[in-house]
Formats: sequence, structure tokens, C-alpha cells
Amino acid sequence: MATRRCLLRLLTRGLAPHAPQPLAPASIAARTLTSLPRPLAPRAAAASLRLSPPRCHFATRSSDDEGDDEEHYEDEEDGSGDEWGEGDEETPAAKPPSGKTEEEKLAEANEIGYKVVGPLGADEKPFKPYEPVFAVVQIGSHQFKVSNGDSIFTERLKFCDVNDKLVLNRVLMLGSQAQTIIGRPILTDATVHAVVEEHALDAKVIIFKKKRRKNYRRTRGHRQELTKLRITNIEGIDKSFIQQEGTDKPESAAVAA
Repeated sequence: MATRRCLLRLLTRGLAPHAPQPLAPASIAARTLTSLPRPLAPRAAAASLRLSPPRCHFATRSSDDEGDDEEHYEDEEDGSGDEWGEGDEETPAAKPPSGKTEEEKLAEANEIGYKVVGPLGADEKPFKPYEPVFAVVQIGSHQFKVSNGDSIFTERLKFCDVNDKLVLNRVLMLGSQAQTIIGRPILTDATVHAVVEEHALDAKVIIFKKKRRKNYRRTRGHRQELTKLRITNIEGIDKSFIQQEGTDKPESAAVAA
């Protein structure tokens, strides 16, 4: 087969002007009989099978060729921008390690119901004395009734650290001794300020599953991630009655005396 292919190539290229003469059938048979390998003895065949190493074909390449290829690729990369005019274009801004830009973080936090203002200053004192005002706020899918100075545990809030100031903007209701304001469904002018105190884990919950007569038992544990918030101020409701109560108390005490 190999000789036939070589002859065909030579004929197509015009190197062989005349075709070879056909051989006689007797000479062909003699050649085929002499070219056949002699059968080996069974012991020799077994030894050859044992001792013959496995045939492995690897593509060998010298280190010099690899270095030349790397230089060629580097040259192509350097010249691609200048050749096609892509070097002058501005590259898009790289995203942060979390994979989200600042706008995406703000949008996601707004959907949950809070906004990160910034870290708490060293000289800043956000905590105030108790005020008889309450608010109902929604964080995620949970609602909390809070007052000034209360602490609540919510599901882990993203994009905020300890001592960060938050603004809870989903206020559903405000109330005091003088008035009550109900949102439809949210009060746009009302806000609740809070400070992140810690990120913690809830108590472990054991999940046990069993299927009788199936030899199936599975035990799993889960600890929910939580964020502790301290309410510092409630805005959006009239607090003038608090000052009036403070001025009325000394007079009443003096009359009683």
C-alpha cells in the first residue's frame, strides 16, 4: 500500500514519466511468502509479551521552540491593538472582588430595606435617652416594632460591618401618646436610624430525618447567621409633647410639695 501511494504521488507531480511494469504472479507469491514472519514458539511468544515495553507516543518539543513561540505570541499581543486601532479604546471598569458594583450593592440593600451611611466616628455619640415613640419597620421579610434604644436581631445584612450606621427606610407605622401614623404601605418621610453592633450565629437547630424500614437516618445541624442592630433614633413624628411633659413635671412636683 505504501509503494502504491508513493507512486501515485510521483505520477501526480510528474516526476515518474512511465508507470512500473507489473510483476509476474509467481514472483509476487514468492515475495509474500518470504516476507511473512515465522511463527514463534509458545514460550518465546509469552516471553516477548512479558518483556515488550508498552508503546507510548509523546510529542517531543525542545525548550528553544517553546521560547520562540512565546516570544511570537507576545509580539502578536503587543501589536494587535496598534494594528487594528483598539489600543486607544477605554477598558471597562473592573468590578470589585465581591462581583458587584456600588450601584448594585445600593440597589440590593434598598430592596431589603436599609441603607449604609458609613462607619461610626470615634467621638460620635448616637445613643440618646429613651423617648416614648415606637415604629414598625420591615427588614427583608420580617417586621419589627422598635423604640429608641432597643436592640433587634435580623438575618445577616450584606455590605455592612460592625459599627456602621444604617438608615431603615421601610417604615410601616409610627406611634406615640399623641398621634399614630399608618403608611400605605410605607411612610416616605419616616426613617429609623440604627447601628450595627455585631454579626453572630443563632443557636444550633438539629434536623433529623428518618424513613422506617428503609435504614435511612440523616442528622444535620444549622446555625442561622444574624446581625444585631441597636436603634438610635426615630424620625418622622412630632415629639413636641415630650418637651411639654418635661416642663410640666417640675411644676407638678412643686405643687405636690
